[in-house]
Amino acid sequence: MKHLLLILILLGSSMASAQQRWTLQECITHALENNISVKQSENALLTNDQDILAAKGNFLPSFGISGSQRLNLGNVEVFDGNFVDRTFHSTNLGVNVSQTIFNGFRNTNVYRQSLINKAANEEEFKRIRDNVALNVVNSYLNVLLNKENLNIARAQFNFSVDQLDRVKELVEAGTQPQANVFDAEATLANDEQSLTVAQNSYTLALLSLSQVLQVPFEGFDVEIIKLDDPSEAVMYNDIKPILNYAFQNRSEIKVAEKNIESAEVGREISKSGFYPSLSFSYGLNTGANFSNLSQDNSFFQQINDNKGHSFNLSLNIPIFSRFQNKTNLAKSTIQIENRKLALEQAKIDLESNIQRAFTDAKAALKTYVSSQRSVAARQLSFDNAQERYNIGALNAIDLEQNRTQLVRAQSTLIRSKYDFIFKTKVLDFYLGKPLNL
Repeated sequence: MKHLLLILILLGSSMASAQQRWTLQECITHALENNISVKQSENALLTNDQDILAAKGNFLPSFGISGSQRLNLGNVEVFDGNFVDRTFHSTNLGVNVSQTIFNGFRNTNVYRQSLINKAANEEEFKRIRDNVALNVVNSYLNVLLNKENLNIARAQFNFSVDQLDRVKELVEAGTQPQANVFDAEATLANDEQSLTVAQNSYTLALLSLSQVLQVPFEGFDVEIIKLDDPSEAVMYNDIKPILNYAFQNRSEIKVAEKNIESAEVGREISKSGFYPSLSFSYGLNTGANFSNLSQDNSFFQQINDNKGHSFNLSLNIPIFSRFQNKTNLAKSTIQIENRKLALEQAKIDLESNIQRAFTDAKAALKTYVSSQRSVAARQLSFDNAQERYNIGALNAIDLEQNRTQLVRAQSTLIRSKYDFIFKTKVLDFYLGKPLNL
């Protein structure tokens, strides 16, 4: 059964390798094209385009055509005491054009604000895309991490299988007691369990990545990249260049700055309520009336005869608006202060995140370097224990303890390796560098 389990695992791995494997770039591209948050941000930009179009329309005159038809039925007193049944039709047509000449620069400022709001949403769109890409890289690295852990577990399982065969040969030769066979079988059972757990962890990592990409998990697999062991050379020595670049280029800061601009224009829009407004309108009106009691001209003749023009110039001077203009201006001023505070908070959060990422990367580097030393020392210790075990100078329990310590050291090294790689990628992310491996 143990050999059968190993064969099934290897067969499953070979079948997976025959499937289409997603590269990191394909994962990032797919996520950016299909992520719901990214699509919602794109829709926000489309809404901004409509706001800009509507703001432009405020500068244009409005144009409308009106028409009405009225019908009256019933008795009408023509002379005293003389009633007749009358049917009366009335038709009215009109064309109206109106244009705002001045409204306290409101239209100009609304248009400016719509442009600023779109610029802010464009920066927000970039921020969301960056976060999605970083999340994909993290999930992809988690798959690679669990793949390496799976390889270690598989290697340890194969080693235990060979070790069991070797112990059986030594027992048959009389150089080792029968109890060592039982110990070797117990070790193989533990390694079999560890292999199953590692396979499950790898499957869950793939499942997590497929969920991030919003693709079906069945048949999903990724290209396994053999990453070089990182070195201290990739670690940043100074955090100041990262902070300076981030404060000048990160979308979080630009969004907050654009929001301040939008609030300042909003205050100008509030001030427009204190200005007088001037508008002009023109109307062309005509109509026709028909009754069964009169001989009127034809419909089109009446339409032509009844034409009339109207011109209207309207000036509105605000004197008292029930405190509406005053409160709008006060609230817009408060909004500016809130947006400035939001900018300060964005800078604090960004600096805090970068400081934390920088500190985490330095700690990950130290852990990785110490893990390398630990693996080297544990490997020498295990090799020595293996030789002593083969000549009968070490029992199976002590050998297994050495092997367990080596496996733990190897697992710690792998985790610290990928942790350090991701932490440096986070710093690259804040420096605007491409997210690749």
